[in-house]
This record gives sequence, structure tokens and C-alpha cells, in this order.
Amino acid sequence: MVQQIQYRNILIIKPSALGDIVFALPALATLRASFPQARISWLVRKEFAPLLECVTGLDEIILFDRKLLGKWWHSRQAFAEFRVFLKRLRHSRFDLVLDLQGLFRTAFFAWQTGCSLRFGMSQTREGASLFYTRRILPPEESNHLVDYYNKIVSEAGAVNLRTDYPIVPPAQAVESVRGKLVAAGLTDKPYAVLISGSAHASKCWPVERFAATAQRLAREYGFAIVAAGSKSEQSLAQAVQQKALIPIVSLAGQTSIPELAALLKGARLVLSNDTGPGHIAAAMDVPTVVIFGHTNPARVGPYGRPGWVAAVNAFGRGPGIEHHDPTYGITQVTESMVWDTINGVLQ
Repeated sequence: MVQQIQYRNILIIKPSALGDIVFALPALATLRASFPQARISWLVRKEFAPLLECVTGLDEIILFDRKLLGKWWHSRQAFAEFRVFLKRLRHSRFDLVLDLQGLFRTAFFAWQTGCSLRFGMSQTREGASLFYTRRILPPEESNHLVDYYNKIVSEAGAVNLRTDYPIVPPAQAVESVRGKLVAAGLTDKPYAVLISGSAHASKCWPVERFAATAQRLAREYGFAIVAAGSKSEQSLAQAVQQKALIPIVSLAGQTSIPELAALLKGARLVLSNDTGPGHIAAAMDVPTVVIFGHTNPARVGPYGRPGWVAAVNAFGRGPGIEHHDPTYGITQVTESMVWDTINGVLQ
């Protein structure tokens, strides 16, 4: 371990995706507890930055506009903006840089800072580890990303390890969501949130099973049902509405990320595919059931909450990220498996 020093200026590089950013938040909490006087910045893609606006312990958000800067090699405007972006990184004079993404691009950004202490994962893609001054092996005792990220920051000298998530929805977002719920006729009524979408179709539990489970939640627990998600997931939310025999309020595509966090925070239960919003809910300690297919729950499930996972052989798959055995497919997760998990979480 590097001898502990009092860093003054720390950069976390974790641009995406929403769920992966969530799993890096305990590392931020560890850094803040270990180096209370340090300035901590986070490099993140523009579309995911609103999540960090809900996070405590962070001093600066550095935006990476991938859509624009990714064109640097054939657009004069993008090239000029890219030079400004790299100049900002170098002039910030970070004394510790942590790349928690592990791609060539993010490792290159770490190198461009000019910082002499650049930490990252030993197992990276695209040759990213060549840009690090320290390459950290995964912990032997755990497969979870939270533990891996915490090992990286501890190797950098952090001593006060934390496993909590510093997510606090802003008051403005809380008020906005309250207004949306009142407008939908859900004033003071306990509600469950369904997250039926995902960026990957292979992670989407069938909509008819979401609909049937929503009906049982309404009948047996008396919950109102709210569907949530991004604009691109509105059609899935509508499909659940159409198949259910109960009223479902859809706010899919109608909330910002801070508003989504506020909506999830107020729920009695969140039922979600393996996707960012579900991981946000679990991180805020909202009773949550996350349904997993081929992705390994031991690596990216709700941390310390094995009972919040609905999956086939959830914790017997070994260390891999994905297991493409058909046995683990999302359709192999039955309604009864999910319902048993819900009952365990709520009771």
C-alpha cells in the first residue's frame, strides 16, 4: 500500500453507465472520509452528470460530452473543444487520479492529467492499464465491484473504508415528484415502482410477468403502481399498462435523474431489471428486487443484500461478469421466484 498522504486534489474517472457510476459511489465516500480536506472531482459523461448532482462529498463535476468530443478527428469544432478539455485536465494539477472505467479513452485521460499517481484495474480492455502507474488486482475475497473500487482507493492510501452510497435527492426534485404523484391521484398513497426497461433487451424480464406481479402487489399489499424509466422505455411501460388488469401510472420519460431518484426514494418497493434506476433504489436502501439474467449478481447485485436478488443460481456462478449458459437467461426467472423474493424483502 502507498504510504498514506494527505492528497489535496483527487480525480475520479468514471464516465458511465448509470449503474456502474452508482457502484463507484462508496469509493467516493471512502475518499471523502479518508481525505476530508481534499478537493474531489469526478469526470462523467454529460448525460449521467445529473446523478452526481444528488451526491454528497463531491466538489466538482467535469463533463465529458462524448457525442461532441468523439468527433475530434473529423470536426474542427470538436477538435478545438477536445484540446480545451485535455488542457483543463492538465491544468487542474491533480495529485491522485483513479480510473474506475478501464478503457483506453479513460486511461488516456488519466495520463493526460500529468499526475504521477494514476491508479486503475489490472484487468482492463484496449490496453488501458499501460497508462497507469499502479495496476490493482481484484480482491480475492469478493467479486463485487464495490469491493474492487474500494480496494483501488485503499491501495492509494484511503483508510476509512465505506460501503454506503452518498445519494440524497435534491429538495426541488422531491417537490417536483410530489406534484406529479398528486396530479396522478396518488396523494399519500403507498406505491411500488416498476422498472421494466433496460439498455439491453436480454436484461428485460417479460412485460406480461411485470404486469401479473403488479396485480399481485396491488391486491396483496395495497400498493399503487408507478412505471418509471427513460423516454426510450416508454413503450415498455405502456405495454405493462395494457397487460395489467389494474391502473398503472406511467412516469416513464417524465422525470430527470434527480426526480427519478426522488420517486424511487419514496417507494415502498422497487421491482427492476438489472439497470441503473434499480441500482439507484437499492443504493438508497429502498426495498428493491433486482431481476438478473446472464449478468452475474455477485458482481453487480445490491451490495450486501443477497435477498434482494431474483435470479437462477444467483451466487454460484463464479467470478465472471457474464454467463451465457441458457439456464441463466432472463426468461428462466419465474413469477414465483420474483414473488418469493418480494415477500422476503417486504416481510
